[in-house]
Amino acid sequence: MKITIFWTWYVGLVTWTCLAEVWHDILCIDIDEKKIENLKKWIIPIYEPGLEELVLRNYKLWRLNFSTDAKEWVEFWKAVFSAVGTPPDEDHRADLRFVKAVAKTFWENVNDYKVFINKSTVPVWTWNICKNIIEEELKKRGKKINFDIVSNPEFLKEGAAVRDFMLPDRIVCWVESEKAKEIMEEIYKPFLRSNRPIVFTEIKSAEIIKYAANSFLATKISFINEIANFAEMVWADISDISKWIWLDDRIWSKFLHAGIGYGWSCFPKDIQALIQTWKDVWYDFKIISATEEVNKKQKTKVVDKLLGIIKETKSIPSPLHSEVLPLKKEKTKENKNLLKWKTVSIWGLSFKPKTDDIRDAPSLEVIKKLIGLWVRKIKVFDPVAMDNVKIIFKDEKKVVFCKNNYEALKNSDALIVLTEWDEFRACDFDKVKDLMNEYIVIDGRNVWNKKMMEKMWFRYCGIGK
Repeated sequence: MKITIFWTWYVGLVTWTCLAEVWHDILCIDIDEKKIENLKKWIIPIYEPGLEELVLRNYKLWRLNFSTDAKEWVEFWKAVFSAVGTPPDEDHRADLRFVKAVAKTFWENVNDYKVFINKSTVPVWTWNICKNIIEEELKKRGKKINFDIVSNPEFLKEGAAVRDFMLPDRIVCWVESEKAKEIMEEIYKPFLRSNRPIVFTEIKSAEIIKYAANSFLATKISFINEIANFAEMVWADISDISKWIWLDDRIWSKFLHAGIGYGWSCFPKDIQALIQTWKDVWYDFKIISATEEVNKKQKTKVVDKLLGIIKETKSIPSPLHSEVLPLKKEKTKENKNLLKWKTVSIWGLSFKPKTDDIRDAPSLEVIKKLIGLWVRKIKVFDPVAMDNVKIIFKDEKKVVFCKNNYEALKNSDALIVLTEWDEFRACDFDKVKDLMNEYIVIDGRNVWNKKMMEKMWFRYCGIGK
């Protein structure tokens, strides 16, 4: 089938690449001329495992086309995917400017039946907004053209997006007609060979399901972090607690790992958008609001732990049994001097492994907080996200970007782990100790075993340990 997809960022990139892989003819539209030119040169704007290889293969087979001009191609394409971004506006509502622009732009040029498929994460009632825009554009042109709108939310995990698209857990659709249903079944037929379901539901459910899924997963993360914080105060181990929770088959292990909270665009953005949307109908999401608040506090908890362990180090020379309790609020001014002229290393900047995405990443908040505590240097390393962070801290001389994780440790007084990349798990601890001034490790992702670290004379502090 001939398919047009608007926008060449995350969802759009993965969608059109995977659809081309199953022999659909794809046209990718973006208003950014530089991005389109780069794609024609096989320069991919994001890092996602397996994506570059698929783009290259399908471009060489002429199944991928790129353009900035929708009008030039519009008559040749049967289905139109809108995969544009819906960033938060000033009130944290989903900004639908780009969704509206796609609906308007495309139907300025349509002359026969098309199906408009919304794949962006949008609040309830967006289908009605798009329908009104399309009808208004056709009215201006004096045209009577049949069209259908489909809601088809995406469920892609960064770092595993290609796999998620090719082997989906479920494909959710709302359609206006049997004709639109047949088109959606034709588009997704190649992905249903493994008995993966395509589910047709009513429109409001289709628009809410992505927000509900992300909010639930985010709540699991904040829940386990709350339990981890409590476990520290009573000298329990969150790893044991989590393990026995996991064995309840109603709960499962995913998203029950204690750490520094969630980042990414989708969880914070979708939770805020859901809260703001339902303010319109006077409903207060108390649990989801609490989830957001817990996560904000969790992001910089590693800095509080570092302050605590340095304060403790002054009076306890041995690194063994270095449990760190939260610092008292009244000691804020005194604690601010604890990191003065210290060099702090950070391993991991992306919000999770296997992606270069730093949107709402905890690392950004940690770096900002360390800068405010008068550290001498913050030496950072991430396998793929360095360039994105450099843009944010380009004028900050205290932030030093290193070639590898070991270079980041040279003359360091403390190491903070913020992303659980595999290469960090398998590091050479003898080399780590040779490079560092002090053997202080704050493990924000519980990458290593506490007892093992203490046997090697590290002053180690994880989350919920």
